[in-house]
Amino acid sequence: MRIVTALLAAWLAGPATAQALLDFSAAERSRILAHGPWPPPSLRDPSNRVDGQRAAIDFGARLFFDPRLSAGGDISCASCHLPPRAFQDGRPVATGRAEGIRNTPTLLDVAWQRWFGWDGAHDSLWAASLSPLLQAGEMGQRLDTLAATVRRDPRLAAGYLAAFGAAPGSDDEEVATDVAKALAAWQSTLVSPRTPFDDFRDALARGDAEAAARYPVAAQRGLRLFIGEARCSVCHTGPAFTNGEFADVGVPFFVPGGVDPGRHGGLHKLLASRMNRLGPYNDSRATDPRAVATRHVVVEHRHFGEFRVPGLRQLVHTAPYMHDGSLASLEGVVRHYSELNEERLHADGERILRRLDLTRQQAADLASFLRSLSR
Repeated sequence: MRIVTALLAAWLAGPATAQALLDFSAAERSRILAHGPWPPPSLRDPSNRVDGQRAAIDFGARLFFDPRLSAGGDISCASCHLPPRAFQDGRPVATGRAEGIRNTPTLLDVAWQRWFGWDGAHDSLWAASLSPLLQAGEMGQRLDTLAATVRRDPRLAAGYLAAFGAAPGSDDEEVATDVAKALAAWQSTLVSPRTPFDDFRDALARGDAEAAARYPVAAQRGLRLFIGEARCSVCHTGPAFTNGEFADVGVPFFVPGGVDPGRHGGLHKLLASRMNRLGPYNDSRATDPRAVATRHVVVEHRHFGEFRVPGLRQLVHTAPYMHDGSLASLEGVVRHYSELNEERLHADGERILRRLDLTRQQAADLASFLRSLSR
């Protein structure tokens, strides 16, 4: 009777508790291993002299939560980038923004980004941190008022001195830029946690089939789709699951009153900015290897309506999705690519995306894999 009961319990448990490892080919294993290890080695920004320094990190953390950095003294960086929500706000589009048309991105793993903002209007984290401080409709601060706040507040002045080795000087723009660099130093420490996928990937790397088999079979099937037939990993590459570049993914860029130009507009802003890596505030100047990318960007018509390819880590906590927050769930994202309207895609340039026409099982498997990228 005891044996029958045990068999019945095993049958009722069904495949949900079964452990198995799909027979991944050598090529598939190689593609899987390319998405790790996580976290990758720390990456320092040569344009920010205080990046990675403890005093600047501590100062940046204090600034991030300080509402006095805003013109009205009522909002801070954390008002839109909420720590409990993976450093975003959970809204389709940010409230109070001058544009009011884009989703607030997470700040997790920003240290490994190459371009910043959905349109790539900034080529450093510190420049991307300065922009919302000064932009009308966001924090709306003025350079002189921001600098004066840092100079006159004893705690802020002491934090500045500890971070930069000197008291805030008389140049308002320089003080404000240093504030942004301290903010960037702290944000660079925001690294997403390891996930079930990472445990699976590392088990494959060391040849531990028993540990790898603990990864849900549905997620394994979704992963096989992701790196194979669905071709998701063409753009969502590497440990952070992004190539860091820009793409048209068939999401309409028409907005109330006009269009969102995406990367096309972002490039114009980038090249016109004094705060880019070619400008006077790059602490590494000509020796900055990342300045080469900025120096050689070319604005082309195909950039219109392209937006940054986001990383996929901690997706469960960063809904809604896409640059305009138009897709509420991971299932909605999978459905978008399964039913993709290819006529919305650019006719010029390389065509990467195609309609996937996933079966119901394939769509569920792909969503299962995407969920395994969160802890």
